[in-house]
Amino acid sequence: MPQPSAQVTAAEISRIAGVTRATVSNWRRRHDDFPTPTGGNESSPLYDLPAVRDWLATRGHATATSALEELRTTLRLHPRGGDAVAKLLPLVLAAARRTPDELTALADLPDAELATHADGSAARLAESVPGAEAVSFSPDDAAVLRALALCVRDEGGEAALGVLAERELEDTAASGTYVTPGPLADLVARLVPGRPVSVLDPACGSGSLLAAASGRGASELYGQDSVPVQARRSAVGLLLAAPDATVTVRTGDSLRADAFEQLVADAVLCNPPYGDRDWGHDELAYDPRWAYGVPPRAESELAWVQHALAHLGPGGHAVMILPPSTASRASGRRVRMDLVRSGAVRAVVALPPGAAAPFHVGLQVWLLQRPEPAGPERKSVLFVDTTQASVTGGPGDDRSSGVTSTGRRGGGPNAGSPRTGRPTVDWPVLSETVLTHWEAFNEAPEEFADEPGTARAVPVVDLLDDVVDLSPARHVRVSRTDVEPAELAREADEARRRLITRTESLCEAARSADWSAAPGPSPREWRTATVADLARGGALTLLRTTPETREPDAAVSALAVLTGMDIARGTGPTGDPAGLRTESAPVVAVGDVVVRAVAGGGAMARVADEADEGALLGPQVHLFRPDPSRLDAWFLAGFLGAEENIAAASTGSTIVHVSPGRLRVPLLPLEEQRRYGEAFRRVNELRAEARHAAELAERMAGLLAGGLTGGGLVPPPGADGPSPPDPAQHTSDASA
Repeated sequence: MPQPSAQVTAAEISRIAGVTRATVSNWRRRHDDFPTPTGGNESSPLYDLPAVRDWLATRGHATATSALEELRTTLRLHPRGGDAVAKLLPLVLAAARRTPDELTALADLPDAELATHADGSAARLAESVPGAEAVSFSPDDAAVLRALALCVRDEGGEAALGVLAERELEDTAASGTYVTPGPLADLVARLVPGRPVSVLDPACGSGSLLAAASGRGASELYGQDSVPVQARRSAVGLLLAAPDATVTVRTGDSLRADAFEQLVADAVLCNPPYGDRDWGHDELAYDPRWAYGVPPRAESELAWVQHALAHLGPGGHAVMILPPSTASRASGRRVRMDLVRSGAVRAVVALPPGAAAPFHVGLQVWLLQRPEPAGPERKSVLFVDTTQASVTGGPGDDRSSGVTSTGRRGGGPNAGSPRTGRPTVDWPVLSETVLTHWEAFNEAPEEFADEPGTARAVPVVDLLDDVVDLSPARHVRVSRTDVEPAELAREADEARRRLITRTESLCEAARSADWSAAPGPSPREWRTATVADLARGGALTLLRTTPETREPDAAVSALAVLTGMDIARGTGPTGDPAGLRTESAPVVAVGDVVVRAVAGGGAMARVADEADEGALLGPQVHLFRPDPSRLDAWFLAGFLGAEENIAAASTGSTIVHVSPGRLRVPLLPLEEQRRYGEAFRRVNELRAEARHAAELAERMAGLLAGGLTGGGLVPPPGADGPSPPDPAQHTSDASA
């Protein structure tokens, strides 16, 4: 039966051809022979990919603009897309170990010889990559093999692996896998005290937790996953990211068939499957791992918790990412009680919704420690609530500030799918909050100072009640009844004054200019040049940081880092210098244009000012340093950050990476650039004022609502309404 042809959207056509989406729209209107849609709908049509490529070939756009796009397009045309991805994974590692000249020579081989060579390369990796020995290729695979070799040659192994992941491994609806944000993986790794050498992840997905652990110094990495293609991807990704580490990845269900039964690791990091009722409850009823009680059928998460503890030596730490129901569900009360009573639960951290899939749920991080026979008595458990550490917006660049991973989830194929407009997490603030409290508590639990509303050390005896609820919000939330009414009224009045001042500034920014329509019936059109062309012509310099998995220089540790989230939020530099070195991290100067490397909600570009000056450039930010005699900075920032420009220069589906060289800039005289630049500066000022006003309004509303419900504030008298009642008189009347 013939395979259906691959289909592409207009946005994908623009990336294939190296043009903007507006250009594709013009082609559709002006050329009668442009391919007609073969699917989709009127607002989002789909086109037959071979027909599109044939049409582009007749107009000189036959070749994709990058090796990444060529690999992506070739995979779309492959009749066995999913199988092709699984087979290609070992070859990414094999190709990454070859020189550019060797990869060029491979791409020039005849089809049959190339397939035979690929078979041998995969077989030689049988000890390192699960299932590599079973991989085989035919001459029909030659096109995708060539595309892979050239992609690794031009873009590197990790970039090629990312394209394969887009194709199959991050398809949430089809495979039940979800991306775990890199910043969360990094936080999990940093929560392990000291520097563990051996680290296990028994549900490793694509291996991001292990990759984060290697970045913190771990040199023995052990992973297992029940999905063969994920185990294979994890092994390849880890061997690319941590070439000096000992990497061992196995395929299989860790609960039913533990591949590392005798392993005693220094630490266990895990983001296990959630809501899995088929985890082996009946067949594992007498398993020796259940030292804290047999997990009920509905409590697969508590089975994973005990599996992690069983792989630790006395005093070893495990960090688990779990759903909030694990902390409070009635069926798990007895197991939670024994975990708390024994001192195995050291801390529970509540994350805000949007931190990881499923995005509508605020997940939790559990910090566990295997009890030591003669160790100190654990008299309290730390609870940290970070659920307010987020800002409104769409998916931001934080999803990919590190290596991404996937972990399986229950709850149906659509559970936790990304939603437009979900909150994005302020990872620098969240991580600093959690690490500060955890380190203080771990060092001296008896001396820990609570922070009302955020962190509290709760005595174990207070937790061992009828429910053993370990939800952080239950233990740290502060009530407005704890604040004196006079102080609360003063706070409300101060918030009101600040909001009025900010609103006046917003109105002033909105009144700052009159905006006129462009002359004529149609929008302005202009010739454009790519950033790559402008850089070759000396009009600007493009800089980017190369992250390093090693300790930063002492001089670097004292510097701030400008991150993609700082650009999205409009804040000053807040990043962590860990992993940066002076020779690879450019220093931001006033007048530089900074653009986020991953597309998402919030601002995409801005001009660096005095607050940014001297900061190091973060690893997920592009820096454009214009020649002021040829390019106006705000003009450049305005067009580089334009939605259509970003979309046309981006690649990826789940994580959308911006290719800086493909961004386009109009070719205008400097004086006209300055006019546009001043307009863009005003737009940026308007956006900043609106953001600050919204934050103040939300803060004031919360303060007033909490004061009214807590009794510290009373409603103001209405124009014709009665005055607030006298509480003493009210009490007297009630008594009567």
